[in-house]
This record gives sequence, structure tokens and C-alpha cells, in this order.
Amino acid sequence: MVTTSWNGSTYTTKTDKEGSWKLKVKTKNAGGPYQVDISNGDETVSLENVMIGEVWVCSGQSNMERPLKGAGNDPVIGANEAILRSENPNIRFFKVKNEKSSEPKIDFSGEWESCSRATAPDFSATGYFFGNLVQDIIDVPVGLIASDWGATRIQFWMDEGSLNKFDPEDHKNSAATLFNGMIHPMLGFNIRGVVWYQGESNRYNPGIYKDMMVEMVKGWRAKWGIGEFPFYYCQIAPYKYTNEVNTALLREAQLMASKEIPNSGMACLLDAGDENFIHPSKKRIAGERLAYLALKNTYGVSGIHAEGPQFVEMKIDSSSVELTFDKKLTSFGKELKLFELAGEDKKFYPAQAVIHRNTVIVTSEDVLKPIAARYGFKNFVDGDLFDRYGIPASSFRTDNWEADTGL
Repeated sequence: MVTTSWNGSTYTTKTDKEGSWKLKVKTKNAGGPYQVDISNGDETVSLENVMIGEVWVCSGQSNMERPLKGAGNDPVIGANEAILRSENPNIRFFKVKNEKSSEPKIDFSGEWESCSRATAPDFSATGYFFGNLVQDIIDVPVGLIASDWGATRIQFWMDEGSLNKFDPEDHKNSAATLFNGMIHPMLGFNIRGVVWYQGESNRYNPGIYKDMMVEMVKGWRAKWGIGEFPFYYCQIAPYKYTNEVNTALLREAQLMASKEIPNSGMACLLDAGDENFIHPSKKRIAGERLAYLALKNTYGVSGIHAEGPQFVEMKIDSSSVELTFDKKLTSFGKELKLFELAGEDKKFYPAQAVIHRNTVIVTSEDVLKPIAARYGFKNFVDGDLFDRYGIPASSFRTDNWEADTGL
């Protein structure tokens, strides 16, 4: 028997042979705190300080996992002020304990905590900045469930059925184990959506990452059974990887995934990386750009922009290239330094670029007859092309050649 204080209603159900039970209760509009009493007739357990509101799952690898207080040599810019202002009982945290499982589990370890100066420092920085802005704008309680694990590949987070559509060559013993241990126990819980920050560990196989990401989201939604909930994610930030593949290919895969996953959006971080740290310190930018996506697309907040300019088409005019975007552009008065052109030899050279409304005219004295252009297509860059609201454009290329240069 379950009694809910917000409406005084009582609900009953029976256990199965194993003693397990499940039931649904009616909730009112967001608010709280409330109390839920659970009784078997002989004993009553009371859940106090219960809030009704919006719940988001924050998942991925280390850049989602990195706490607000920073870790190791990886600080978070603005952490001190953020922690100072973090007292907010309308934000709740739940940190899922790291656990791998070869079989789907029905429970995991963790507990809900109120957001405070004591709890915020240890919670996901990206998740905190996301939830803090969302809660401030929509003004209802927001619950954040952090289910993340550093240095993990997307294969670990896919359900077995989705993963079986591919043929992973390595880590077969680990594939799907984090879905089983850290996602499966939540299935059916009425979340609003998911925010995701992962991809660095898949930099060696960008060719299949887009399809794996599409299938992962499809699999989660199918098993959750609550419809096509929003799925917003960060494109990995630039970083100076050494002697490796060009990780612009992974960013490209993530950009392509955003065009195939319904009810999704990508937060571009091309201007928020760090040349020497794979865990960039600008976590506020990451979290708040995810929040822009949710506020605009999920909550219908008007007057804001959430996604940066996207490349539409290329026109070649003798020795110059005109690149058209879907929005008006700016570099905030700075020189554009990240464009390159290539001719028939397929070698890319630095190019000069000039903005004209929603187009960029690109030329290079080293390429008299250009046939392809690229923007920011290297491991580390500091993005310099934006829309007028300060949202950056993603790195992109007009060719489909092997990207074996520009590391």
C-alpha cells in the first residue's frame, strides 16, 4: 500500500513470487516537499522530502563524470563561485555507483541529495551547470541522475540487442556491461530526457560511431518505454592528441548523428577545448549549451538560440570558394584562421576567409583551382566562426577523402 501526501490517495498492489512489486501513482504539478508512505500492513516506510519535477539522466565518460570541484590537474573555471551559489533545495542529485554487469540488473546503489555547497562540488560539473540553468529558467524542481564512467566506449553503454547489430572487435567482455549495471535499473522511470558527453574513447573507430550512437539512443528509448524522450549531447572538445587519428572525424560522426536521431541536439564545443587537457576547464559552457537545447526544444522557451550555424553548400568560382550556412555569421571581429582549401592534389593549405552575411568566401594563394574546403578539421583548434548569439559552428569538410592529415 502506497500513500502520497500531495493528494492523500492510497494505492495498492500485490507482490510477485519473488516479493517484487510495481505500481504507478498520480502526481500533481511540480512542487514539494512531500511524503510517500509505503506499508505492507505490518510495517511502514516513509520517504520524506520528496519533490515532483523534471528528471534528467547525465551520462557518458570522464567529461561528464568530472566533478564541479575539478579532479587531478583538471580544474573547472568558475567552480568557486558556482559552489558558493549552489544552495538550492529545488535541485536534487543522484550519483549511480560505478558497476559493470554481464546481465541486466534491476537495482543500483546511490541516494538522492539536495544541491548544496556540501554536495555540489562532488557532482558532475557538466550536469550541474545544465541542471542549474534549466531549474533557474523553468522554476520547478529538477533531479539529475549521474550515470557515468571515465574512459568508457559507447559499446559499454549500448544494450545487447543494439550492440549485436555491429561486430565490435575488442572489449567484447565489457560491451553492454554499463548499460546492464547503470542504465537498465532505471528503465521505466519517468525521466524527462538524457544529456550525454562521450566519444573520446571511440576516436579510433569514428567510421561506425555515428551508427552506434543512433542505435544506442534507439535502444534506450525502446527499452525505457516512455516515448522518444529528448537526447542532447556534447560534441567532443578539441584537444591536442599526439600520433593518433584525426579526431575531427569523430566530431564529424557526432554532427552526422544529430541529423539522424529524432528529438536530439548537439552542443558544439569547438571554442571550449584545451590544447593540453583532454578534460577542458570550460564545463559551464558545455552544461549551459546543453541547457539551451533543452530550454528551447523541450520547454519551448522563446527568444533563445541553441545550435550554431551549419554548413549548407559550397560553390566554386574560379580560384575562390563560397560556403553557405543556415544562419548569419560572425567572428566577433577576429581573423578567421581555421579554413583550408585543396585542389586536385588533395593537399590542404591554409586559406583566407571573409564573412558576408551567411556565407564565407575562402581563397588561398597556394590553391588556384580549389575543389574542397575544410574548417577546423584538426585535433585541436579554437573555433572562430559563430552565429550572432555566440554559438560556434562545428568543424566540417566538403570532401570525403581519407582525413590522414591535420593532426
